[in-house]
Amino acid sequence: MDGLVLKEINLEKERITIGRKPHNDIQIDNLAISGEHAAVVTILNDSFLEDLNSTNGTLVNGQPIKKHFLRHNDVIELGKYKLKYLNDTAAPVADDYQKTMVIRPGGIRPEPPAPAAPAPAAAQGPHSVAPPSPAPGTAAQGVPAAAIQILNGANAGKELPLVKTLTSLGKPGVQVAVIARRPQGYFITHVEGAHFPVVNGQTLDAQAHPLKDHDVIEIAGVKMEFFLKP
Repeated sequence: MDGLVLKEINLEKERITIGRKPHNDIQIDNLAISGEHAAVVTILNDSFLEDLNSTNGTLVNGQPIKKHFLRHNDVIELGKYKLKYLNDTAAPVADDYQKTMVIRPGGIRPEPPAPAAPAPAAAQGPHSVAPPSPAPGTAAQGVPAAAIQILNGANAGKELPLVKTLTSLGKPGVQVAVIARRPQGYFITHVEGAHFPVVNGQTLDAQAHPLKDHDVIEIAGVKMEFFLKP
């Protein structure tokens, strides 16, 4: 605020909320800040920021964002406040989230990549090189290959290979969750929406939940089965 560092906050939780109301992990008592303004989700060494449909919006490096993979020295602007993200151990390229699949009414299709410039979402640095994505059905870093099969609705029977580090599922603005591929296996985490994902009939909380072979997930009214590939 006004060039002064007010506080340093460690991202020790998987999901940290920012907003005006006192129940937020980071409370900013200012009328320009919405009650629940934004959230930071951290998985392993990487974090991404999501605007929670705030009234005045969220900027990263001067650009309005809805979802943004955070990079070292990114500057987040909320009203008159600025938060600098510091993480010199993060992966040099973390654009998987921008290329994940989203289940939308009427079909499954990949999200379009962010425009080169100006980019409202995360943009590649001038010297970064994106690693090739593993082919569907292959394992990565010793983790067994896995996929999601849709069980109901117009897309019933379709499969979505989980070949990205992060795969987004759901309907933006309604309910969104992320499946993360980690060295220990696959984990699902709630990202957006008033209702949390349901796994095998049990409603999850805000923490990451490990997935087991043949778990049945329900997100935004869509049922799907998680399974490991042989």
